[in-house]
Amino acid sequence: MNNIANVANAFLLVYAALFPIVNPVGSAALFLRLTQFVSQPARETLARGVAVNSFMLLLGSLLIGSHVLVFFGITLPIVRIAGGLVVAAFGWKLLHAGEEPDDRRSAADNTPGASVDAFYPLTMPLTVGPGSISVAVTLGSQRPSSAVDLSQLAMFGGGAIAGLAAIAATVYVCYRYAGSIVAGLGDRGSRVVMRLSAFILFCIGIQIIWNGYMSLIPATH
Repeated sequence: MNNIANVANAFLLVYAALFPIVNPVGSAALFLRLTQFVSQPARETLARGVAVNSFMLLLGSLLIGSHVLVFFGITLPIVRIAGGLVVAAFGWKLLHAGEEPDDRRSAADNTPGASVDAFYPLTMPLTVGPGSISVAVTLGSQRPSSAVDLSQLAMFGGGAIAGLAAIAATVYVCYRYAGSIVAGLGDRGSRVVMRLSAFILFCIGIQIIWNGYMSLIPATH
């Protein structure tokens, strides 16, 4: 019973920590905006690709992220500042993006996208940005040491992987049915939600930069 509780705690820790930052519900409008000129089957393929890419990216950050940062001598505050710049720039671009005419559609837009299309910008930075990666790296750095208790490490790993899988599943459902989510808003409402989501994404980028900057400044007493 205690083992089940430990797995459940790890699951809830990972899911609760990442869900507000990944924010698949809020990102659904942006996903729909970026895939407005692709067919529904292609959008479903992209949603599945984004979910898989998000899971793998978060899993890698959780398992080896802290070791990679140590190897290159990079600290989490620097990651936050650099990644925040990427997120803010992406949000700013979406905020000022105009409506493209229908004749700008290409044949490639109506075919299921390749994994590279699903990765940038749909997976990163739209879905999994530096904030999510920083949280995953931080969670991974808090895992039990294998030298202390291998069973606790295994339980934490199992619960954490289940939490990441749940995040990926949530992303897939929200992106897969993004059209239905925003359909009730109408065309004008969808544009408002898209602009608002882009502004929130821009603000998140600024907040990430600020958090990284504040972490670099020694606390004054």
